[in-house]
Amino acid sequence: MTAHTHQPVNSESRAHSSTQRNMLAVLSITAGIMIAEIIGGLLANSLALLSDAGHMLTDILALSLSLVAMRFARKPPTPAKTFGFYRLEILAAFFNGMLLLIISFYIFYEAYHRLIDPREIKGLFMLIVAAIGLLANGVGIAILRKSANRSLNVRPAFFHLLGDTISSAGVIVGGIVIIYTGWYMVDPIISILIGGLILRGAYSLVRESIDILLEATPKDIDVEEMIGDLVRIEGVKEVHHLHLWTITSGIYAMSAHVVIDDLLISKSSQILEEIERLLQGKYSMEHITIQFESESCGDDLVKETTSC
Repeated sequence: MTAHTHQPVNSESRAHSSTQRNMLAVLSITAGIMIAEIIGGLLANSLALLSDAGHMLTDILALSLSLVAMRFARKPPTPAKTFGFYRLEILAAFFNGMLLLIISFYIFYEAYHRLIDPREIKGLFMLIVAAIGLLANGVGIAILRKSANRSLNVRPAFFHLLGDTISSAGVIVGGIVIIYTGWYMVDPIISILIGGLILRGAYSLVRESIDILLEATPKDIDVEEMIGDLVRIEGVKEVHHLHLWTITSGIYAMSAHVVIDDLLISKSSQILEEIERLLQGKYSMEHITIQFESESCGDDLVKETTSC
């Protein structure tokens, strides 16, 4: 007996709509602050501000790409793509992560030249613009926090905003130092710290995206524990050929061969219900494919029903 189940997607659709609205709001805020930081960075001659403005440009690209990917992901499955277009979200997350890596290395490059050849910076102007950026980024983080926990595709935008928030705080500190000490070297030093924070988030994002694309086991699921829970169900004797993977953020899938007691073949539907209840409840499995086997039928009947 082979069975495939999945949970209703109504709540998922509502979550996607809410996420898209939140991302549009953050996109508008980010665009306005980016323009302010470009102007402020040029007037203040601050690499930290210009770096933050460049990062905000990637925020806009990341948010736009994520929104496009989310719209495609809602398209229904086709005969050629039976899982739909969910993986577009993961591809978008991967490319956004790569973009973050490039930005971080560019910041390191520019900071190196500023360390060799320090330039005069207008600390007060730098401080005011950074304070505005800090406030705006804080609002953006508050808007996207829940969505970032649910969706890997939203996470790059969240990391962008988090990096911008931390960098704005660092620029504020740098502005204060420049105002009171005139030590211009603090500007490229802060830029290097910003680049390091961005690099760390980018590495995590790219690694997780690659794991999903390679259909690795979801990191929050213990395979041995799952098998142990399954064999404790009455009638289940063994579980093998178990495969776990992530379709997209928060949507897990599994398939397995389950050997059941010969005497309980007539109760296979009841056993299947118990398996589904366990996997959907404890492990949040969205797509479940179970193939029953009976010991007396032998391996040659793996693809047949449980009736001998």
